[in-house]
Amino acid sequence: MLTELQIEKWLSGRLGDWFEQVEVFVDREEITIMGRLTAQDTDDEMALVGRITRFREQTREERIGVARELEHATGKKVSWGVRCGDMVRVFTRLSVPVMTRLKQDERAVLDTLVHASVARSRSEALAWCVRLVGQHEADWLAELREAMQGVREVAEQGPKP
Repeated sequence: MLTELQIEKWLSGRLGDWFEQVEVFVDREEITIMGRLTAQDTDDEMALVGRITRFREQTREERIGVARELEHATGKKVSWGVRCGDMVRVFTRLSVPVMTRLKQDERAVLDTLVHASVARSRSEALAWCVRLVGQHEADWLAELREAMQGVREVAEQGPKP
């Protein structure tokens, strides 16, 4: 199985000069390739939207080919996104069902969100809760991910079976 770093290195050669920088996010089901585009005019929101749209349309066929190669090599779906100035756009996203067991008081939280029309279903309410935690605990989650990356790097340097 390819690591995030190996995927990033492969992409840096495969994508040529599309991006100033490439970040790769991998979980059990999906690989998200997030590239930073050069922004000529970062003060104008419409210019950023135009730059992102142009990139998306001009690279569509080649991105599909790269995604197929990577999906074949890893067995995971590939999503694409870009950063341009302060703007972030993700073109494709995989939506994966996640099973969880909740006690009555925890289900009551979801049901309250549904009854208040914040969400249409328990599933949507749970997704809303996860997004909220992600927004409010972003620094802590980033620190946690960084620590986990350090653990992976040390493990990779260890003895091989």
